[in-house]
Order: sequence, then C-alpha cells, then structure tokens
Amino acid sequence: MALTLRSRRHLPPLIALRAFDAVGTMGGIGAAALALNVSPTVVSRHLGNLEERLGERLVEPKGRSIALTDAGARFHAEIAKAFDLIDEATKKLTQPRKAPLRLWCSPGIAVMRLLPRLPELEARLPDFAIHLHPTLASPDWKRDEADAEIFYALAARPTCEGVTETELARPRVMPVASPALVGRLNRGAEDIELLYEAPWIHELSGDEWRIWLQSAGLSIDARAEWRLEGGVRLWHAHLAIGAAELGQGVALANEFLVEEQLASGRLVEIGRTDVQLGTYGLASPRAAAETAGSRALRAWLAEALRPTTRHVQKTHASTAI
Repeated sequence: MALTLRSRRHLPPLIALRAFDAVGTMGGIGAAALALNVSPTVVSRHLGNLEERLGERLVEPKGRSIALTDAGARFHAEIAKAFDLIDEATKKLTQPRKAPLRLWCSPGIAVMRLLPRLPELEARLPDFAIHLHPTLASPDWKRDEADAEIFYALAARPTCEGVTETELARPRVMPVASPALVGRLNRGAEDIELLYEAPWIHELSGDEWRIWLQSAGLSIDARAEWRLEGGVRLWHAHLAIGAAELGQGVALANEFLVEEQLASGRLVEIGRTDVQLGTYGLASPRAAAETAGSRALRAWLAEALRPTTRHVQKTHASTAI
C-alpha cells in the first residue's frame, strides 16, 4: 500500500511552528505578536499547542518574560533553517526573471531623446529589465539607489567615492521658437534681436538664460533683465520646449532635445550662435564601470546622443504663412 503524504511527514501545524519561530527570533511573546500582527494570547495558544503536540517544553519563564529551553533552542535552530529555505524558494519563484537596470536620467533627455530608443537598449541588454527613472535628483550611491545616472551639468560636480563619471557629449545650446511666433513679431528668425521682443520661457530660473547671453556675447540690458525676472517657470526642458512649440515664447534648448522639431519646422532657431553650456555625462559605480552591461549602455548612449539630421533654418518669409 502506497504511503500517503500524511504518513510520510510528521509535521506539527505550520501556524504553530511560525509562531514559535517568531518567538525564538524576536526573543519574546510580545515582540513575536507584533511581528506576526496578532495578539500575544494567540501566540501563547500556538506555543501551548505545539508543546502538547511534541511532548516537550520549548519555553520557560525568565523573570517577567520567557526564554527558550535547551530543547527549544535546538528545535528553533533547525526549523529556522527550514523557514529560510522556504523564504529563499519563494524569492526565486517570485523575483523578476530579468535583473533590473536602474537608470536615472534628467527628464528632458529621457523624454525627448532616449525614450524612443529604449527598444534598441533592450535588444543590446536582453538579460536586463530597463527601469528608466526621469528625475532632476541624483541617486544616493551609498544606498544603492541606481545602477547608472545620465546627467546634464553646467559645471563640475562634486566627486563621489567609488563612482566614476564619463563625459558623453557637449551639445550646442540655442534659443528656439515657433514659426508662428516669429511671424507675429515680423522679423526673420536669423535676426538675434528678435530675442528682445519675445517672452522667455524658463525651466528653473533665469540663470541659464543669463549664462547663455553672457556666453553668446549678447547684451543684458533692461529688456533682458525684464525677461529674466518674468516669464513662466516650467522646471523641465521638455515642458519648456513644448511651450515654445505652442508659440508661448522663446526657450533655450540643446540640439539633442530639439533636433526633430527643427528638422520638421515645428521650431526654428533664433539667430545662429555657437554656445555650449553643459555636458551630458554617465555616472556609475566604479566596480561596475567595465562590465559588459556598462559597455553596452555607453555604446547605446554614444549613438543616442549623436546628431542624426541637419535642420535647414527657415526664414521669416517661409514661416509667417
């Protein structure tokens, strides 16, 4: 006659074992009850049932609390191993099939440039699940919040121990506006003086505009000061670019973020300047910098941040229609 599952295994009730494991791990009935989210009475009842089933004292009074008996300590050490095995088996069953690649990135480049190219990165890294996290914040490397960070910096950043940074690209930064706005102002887009007749759109503040004007050798006169103090603050580059497309003013943007809009004519560059303000870079833990995954990520970024088209600047005559 075949053995049944019940006759092959001599297991006490698992709920009682779980309560006893919690008592042994937490060091008392009250703490175990909190960990299990039940009352101390329930834990005590499970302990009594387990001792009755085993015919062995597992706990004994110790002052105002309890402690494991010698037999209880030996039994707890063994069943704790079993619970650890169950925990590990559960993690293996429920964990993602692919390891996550947590990629923090400034929102503008994430939305305007990288998002359309994510399938290419997934194809290069088939063993990873890409987690793209658009944010203006930097990850806390000591808390292992990210595997890599794509950042845009106007100046050198503070060094972080154990983290390596690689420069990716230094794009040209330019003022852009909609053809409709250029037409309303009755000037050609190539005329840099148009800047002083249109509203300026800001991301965080007027600081980037001020730095750009100085780098371009343009006057910061009363007209500029008025626009530096006023204007809409939109926080993110892709929102500023979207507002410019809607004809709400002139936005500063780097060439990677507006390449498509310039090529299609949805935006035009105001004047023609050659200003580079900041750098796109890649930061990652030094220990992982030369892994196959990191090399694939860098190769993908090198292609994603490479200009693919040359826009033809449209003049006032063709944009005022």
